[in-house]
Amino acid sequence: MAGTKQIQTLSVEASTEHLAKVRDFVAAHAENIGLSQKDISEIRLAVDEAYTNIIKHAYKDSPTEKVEIEIGSDTDHLWISLMDKGKSFDPSNYSEPDLIKRIKAKKRGGMGVYLIRKVMDKVEYIRKGQTNEIRMVKNL
Repeated sequence: MAGTKQIQTLSVEASTEHLAKVRDFVAAHAENIGLSQKDISEIRLAVDEAYTNIIKHAYKDSPTEKVEIEIGSDTDHLWISLMDKGKSFDPSNYSEPDLIKRIKAKKRGGMGVYLIRKVMDKVEYIRKGQTNEIRMVKNL
């Protein structure tokens, strides 16, 4: 990848009380590289959803577990990786929600993966040993 790489990391416990800290960490990096407010909002949303999914599904609301967050950018891309050691997510078992049905049924939740894929340009799920990684990329 061309250009100067900037990488920052943050380690937090898997608890919704750290959501603001995680959001601010990601937004600060996005602002530093000059992204628009719209892009920053979308990135914040994607990270919020990914982090919440880790808390709920990977760690089953076990607040002492750790989530490692890495954000980086170069001239072409911004990427964010969230890493955990919980239960892994299998994207091949994922099917997109029926939005109309969900709205009519007034269902909340279950939209995280869909939203992440909508606002980010590339989303990968990687399992290395005991570590799960969701890597989200935004083209610049």
